[in-house]
Amino acid sequence: MENMRISGKEKSLWIFLIILLFLYSCSSDHSDHETRFENKTLRMDYLHTGDKETSSIRFLAWKEEPFWGGPRKNLIDDPLKGEFVVEVFDNSGDKLMYSKGFGTLFSEWQSTDEALNSTETFYESIVIPFPKQQVLIRLSRRDKKQQFHVLFETSFDPLSMALEKTQPNNYPVQKVLDSGDPSTHIDLVFLPEGYTQDEMEKFRQDVEKFKNAMFSWSPYDEYKHRFNIWIVEAPSQESGTDIPQDGIWKNTILNSSFNTFNIERYLTTLDYKSVRDLASCAPYDQIFIIVNSDKYGGSGIYNFYTIFTADNEVSEFLLMHEFGHGFVALADEYYSSDVAYSDFFDLTVEPYQENITTLIDFGKKWQDMLAPDTPVPTPDDPVYYDTVGVFEGAGYQAKGIYRPYHNCTMKSRSINNFCPVCKRAIRRTIEGSTD
Repeated sequence: MENMRISGKEKSLWIFLIILLFLYSCSSDHSDHETRFENKTLRMDYLHTGDKETSSIRFLAWKEEPFWGGPRKNLIDDPLKGEFVVEVFDNSGDKLMYSKGFGTLFSEWQSTDEALNSTETFYESIVIPFPKQQVLIRLSRRDKKQQFHVLFETSFDPLSMALEKTQPNNYPVQKVLDSGDPSTHIDLVFLPEGYTQDEMEKFRQDVEKFKNAMFSWSPYDEYKHRFNIWIVEAPSQESGTDIPQDGIWKNTILNSSFNTFNIERYLTTLDYKSVRDLASCAPYDQIFIIVNSDKYGGSGIYNFYTIFTADNEVSEFLLMHEFGHGFVALADEYYSSDVAYSDFFDLTVEPYQENITTLIDFGKKWQDMLAPDTPVPTPDDPVYYDTVGVFEGAGYQAKGIYRPYHNCTMKSRSINNFCPVCKRAIRRTIEGSTD
């Protein structure tokens, strides 16, 4: 058979077509946003009700928020992390236009023993870029086998739906780190909790302190130019937060409280409506809540919020550990501390969190980062303390789940100590959110 020959003219044409396709693929995500979405936010508020085994969604309201802080490229979440996912399809339901994984306080409550004998309702909401035309919105839940099941599905038509336009309160808003356009940067909004009007200067100083701390940690120190930081100066009537076990109750703007799920250090707020309302004063990708207290505590829920106290001696650790949950969906690597959860992970499947493994599908985790002579599992012996390995004990369980390092900020109260696997996950998240 004769060799096929391509003329110089044909070769030039093929090169032109390849370049054209490359340019189209690089710009299509952005053009998709411009074609399908407005530069503002659609918020869906709903009630999430259930017990240990069941849950249901009751729609409450559509709300229009004036800013969109999320990306205009990379509209499809990949890899998909979190217990839940919101998906936006065109009206036919055939083309996926947007998706975002997230967690909720409800799903954490479901893993407690209390959920065995009671039913609870939590206020929740999701936000998506505001669609220009009718769309199908689907909310799905990941089960312990890592399979998604549809919880709720509805259509939204911007021309016919009853829509509440949120009016940002007249609170001062400042951009305290300005690296560029919100559509190409990660926007963090810091909300004050338990700061009175007379304590707003303290709030500003606290944000500055934690901003400097965040960007002194590896690998965030490499990426400061990819972040914006906003603050909303919203005062509370009283200083501090609720501590029910001590009989302390405060009138605060976000109604936060210690002792969530009967865990002394677990600091959260169930008032998610107020959190979203206050955050809507600025563009945002991630919500931080700084609580004006020196008590040790906090929490971080993936793409939900990160909350921590301002004045504890390890508040810097609290900020970064909880942000590991809230921003990157990193798992806790400890297994001996008091927690409310029971049987949080199914040991017969691989969890989605990048920093733990059940060894069911370890090739998708950090197997590529192991030295050839590192044993699996890795003995918890000093000879391996500075080595990426597979150490048993993580995710609140002493057996059957493994972590990548002897010690890490996701395991203990250590400063600037994310392990190599967590650092890689952080880099992937930042780069995937801003590329």
